[in-house]
Amino acid sequence: MQARFTVNGEERQVDVPEDMPLLWVLRDELALTGTKYGCGIAQCGACTVHLDGMAVRACQVEARELDGSTVLTIEGLGTPEAPHPVQQAWIETQVAQCGYCQSGQIMQAASLLAGNPDPSDAEIDAVMSGNLCRCGSYPRIRTAIRAASAAVGR
Repeated sequence: MQARFTVNGEERQVDVPEDMPLLWVLRDELALTGTKYGCGIAQCGACTVHLDGMAVRACQVEARELDGSTVLTIEGLGTPEAPHPVQQAWIETQVAQCGYCQSGQIMQAASLLAGNPDPSDAEIDAVMSGNLCRCGSYPRIRTAIRAASAAVGR
């Protein structure tokens, strides 16, 4: 099947099996490897991207759902010259340890702040609970989200 959709602001067209997960469309067809494969069953959040403005697990979205949609990946969230406030906070608070889950964590946090620019710690914990970090950097993640929240509010 052919699907036309927008990825990181660019119109794209792919010809893939209709049940191909968005994760593989991004990684294998479009060479956008910032989105990571974690568990493949939407339990770890490593593959989190935004689909039509909502955080989703790319391993659970099929190509048949993409036509006409808008996808934002970690590559399109910010640039090295102008990082998204969450990316800037991640750098400033030195969140990443192994770094594998970080793109999914950042995408989930950006989605949280887009809908709630001043979340409480409980709201941060609730929204981020589906994104697992095997290194256990959860306190740094919460600190970075609080810092990004302050930056978004400026």
